[in-house]
Amino acid sequence: MIKSNVKNNHLDIGYERLCVCPTKHINCMTGKEWMKSQLGVWRFTYERRDIRDKKVHPAVYPISLAKKCIELFTHQGELVIDPFVGSGTTLVAAQDSNRNAVGFDLKEEYISLCQIRLEENRNLLNVNTNQIAIKDNAKNIKHYIKENSVSLILTSPPYANLLNRKRKNKSRRNRKNEQFLQIEQYSQDPNDLGVMELDEYTETIKNIYGSLLPLLKSKGHCVVNVPDFWWDNKRITLHISIINALTEVGYELRNTIIWDRTNIVNGIGIFGWPSNYITMGTTFEYLLHFWKPE
Repeated sequence: MIKSNVKNNHLDIGYERLCVCPTKHINCMTGKEWMKSQLGVWRFTYERRDIRDKKVHPAVYPISLAKKCIELFTHQGELVIDPFVGSGTTLVAAQDSNRNAVGFDLKEEYISLCQIRLEENRNLLNVNTNQIAIKDNAKNIKHYIKENSVSLILTSPPYANLLNRKRKNKSRRNRKNEQFLQIEQYSQDPNDLGVMELDEYTETIKNIYGSLLPLLKSKGHCVVNVPDFWWDNKRITLHISIINALTEVGYELRNTIIWDRTNIVNGIGIFGWPSNYITMGTTFEYLLHFWKPE
């Protein structure tokens, strides 16, 4: 569903549990499922419903990743928010898991893509929850969502202006491919985090997540998927910027999970050999898990 912009008119969307789990349980998982989730390194595969074409969207995570986070930190019927929803993967995963969800994005075409994916997926499922895509800036989410109603904030935010540059592909092999000299960017909208320098980006992230904190339930969870980058022979520690920004506004870092991507990355070149050792950000990313302290 696409909703037009409204202000100070909270969405009519569910956020209470539909399951019969004990009150103190944080999810509907079995003990065996819980034990698998305790491992600090996760692997996922893409499926047919995933968006893999970078011309459609330059940076996506698998439905299976979003679904695992949603099922780990929420119950059926509870509310999930994605402040940078992009292609809508979080919404699709919430639909799969029978969770209510709302996603926000600046681009009309991404909201339309969300709608298409949700409609196609709904035809395959029997769910009694709602998933909504809204075209608006993430800083306005507080106008749509009631305080103390969100169980999970889940997203992969734009990576500052690190995608807003021509790809050089400085590997010793496979130097020229379809990504060579391409700019894999979301937009050139000045409100887009993807065009901001790192300092402005960090401050904007801090302000957005600060405005989201009152929406979270006590001990509600927040997961941010983000990599680090190499730029001009320097490591850009984006994950540390995110951690600092969120902890400054009141979130508590609980866990750092590594998304091991080596099973889905093809054609890695010999970067830096033989004089400059570089750990490739394409082979792993961070899943930073925070919560709202009681």
